[in-house]
Amino acid sequence: MAAARHELPIGVFDSGIGGLTVLKALLERLPGESYLYLGDTARLPYGTKTAAAVERYALQAVAELIRRGVKAVVVACNTASAAALPALLAAHPGLPIVGVIEPGAAAAVAATHSGHIAVLATEGTVRGGAYQREIVKRRADARVEAVAATLFVALAEEGWVRGEIVASIARRYLAPLFAAATDAPDTVVLGCTHFPPLAAAISAIVGPHVQIVDSAFTSAGALAQLLESRGLRSAAGNAGTVRFLVTDGEQRFARVGPTFLGRPIDDAEVERVNL
Repeated sequence: MAAARHELPIGVFDSGIGGLTVLKALLERLPGESYLYLGDTARLPYGTKTAAAVERYALQAVAELIRRGVKAVVVACNTASAAALPALLAAHPGLPIVGVIEPGAAAAVAATHSGHIAVLATEGTVRGGAYQREIVKRRADARVEAVAATLFVALAEEGWVRGEIVASIARRYLAPLFAAATDAPDTVVLGCTHFPPLAAAISAIVGPHVQIVDSAFTSAGALAQLLESRGLRSAAGNAGTVRFLVTDGEQRFARVGPTFLGRPIDDAEVERVNL
């Protein structure tokens, strides 16, 4: 007998491991739900790919999640949210799909006082301008400066989130934005799901008075509202499950993933799939 739709898991899709920061936020916000996480580890990073390639990869990944049975999808990748969300919504009009950019932009606008906002993201997200558009849509006088902090992805993937090397790279990216103390951004958006583990290193460079916005938490809230409005929340008292799918490197995913998820991942929990 097929499971009722509200009992199905939530699909979470990312180019690799970074989306586990979003899954962590979802587990905290919606602990009674089950989750099916898909990391396209064979084709990361998405941030250096063309928008057309990212859209194609995202459509394939979400199709796999749907094939396995999910009630909603979170695109836990800023690059894929920027490049592929419209195509995903058009391809699956009946499926609740949440990206991370709109919730992140809304949180940035809520956090800023001056309207001067810095966005740290991948090359693809910066080039596409999605954060800039979504922030200005919500606050017309906002001044947004986007920086492609590509090396942050590699640092996070290696589990290097503190120390002098991390501080030096963070300083190199951020110093030009914060050189003028009287005209520096008052809010920094972590515009890549790989970046939250580096939040402490980033905060140490920009100072305690600068707000750090992590779109993972606002995305979890947006999904909770969407599920509620569609009558898709799981029954109260349910014990949720988590399963992991990757397109390559199961053992590496299990080894590095805890940096992002905040709990151990056993090799046996990770399954390889072909897209």
